[in-house]
Amino acid sequence: MHRRGKAMEFENILFTCSESVGHISFNAPDTLNALTRSLLGEFNTALDRCAAADSGVRCLLITGEGPGFSSGMNLADPGGPKLPLPDAGQVLDEVFTALMLRLRDLEMPIVAGLHGATAGVTMSIALMGDIILAARSAYLLQPFANIGLIPDGGATWLLPRALGKARAFELSLLGERLPAEKALQWGLINAVHDDDELQGAALAMARRLAQGPTRAYALTRKAFWEGFENSFREQLLVERMYQRTASRTSDAAGAIRAFLQKKPPEFTGK
Repeated sequence: MHRRGKAMEFENILFTCSESVGHISFNAPDTLNALTRSLLGEFNTALDRCAAADSGVRCLLITGEGPGFSSGMNLADPGGPKLPLPDAGQVLDEVFTALMLRLRDLEMPIVAGLHGATAGVTMSIALMGDIILAARSAYLLQPFANIGLIPDGGATWLLPRALGKARAFELSLLGERLPAEKALQWGLINAVHDDDELQGAALAMARRLAQGPTRAYALTRKAFWEGFENSFREQLLVERMYQRTASRTSDAAGAIRAFLQKKPPEFTGK
């Protein structure tokens, strides 16, 4: 993949920062980007760099190298628990609970670009994207029932809210592929692109968001996530609190001045 910007050295991911976009791409194509503890450690390190105050990153883009986004957790990971699994929930405690909460709380928008397989726990990672784009070759898969396990990585919370009870159970109990076009019809992703156009479309979307009001985006993310569990009255109070914070940003002040002057706004993320 052609990359612009400064590349940073990792073994299991590719990571670049360019035009205010932090781009993390899973890079273990020999295993279809199956997740290992080593890969996830690098993923967290890249998130550290994106979140650093001086990083300049205002949007996170997540993609995968090779034939697919990711096939899920690598059950043959030499750094993971040995088969038969004594406690398959252990890796959730040690890795994924913190990772999923970190993605939820990230103070910038997330774009996910999916092609080929997006399976297992990496489907949950993909669903943390605020904008999710997919290639026509892409499919989503909850394979857990096929190996006697349950959906994880927050999937049992995310899927019923995104799809409703019937489709969440269908996807999880049957363990069948959900093609990109059907995922779009179900409202699980935002758009489908031809395979050779996906990377460009995902990067263009990330760059667009990276030029927006970053703090307002972060507050919007927080408000939406809190809204999943709040009453209507509680959510009105959340909006009041976060709108006060947003209205005090430099971006809001500048954008309102530009609006009154009939000029396009220029956001700095502050």
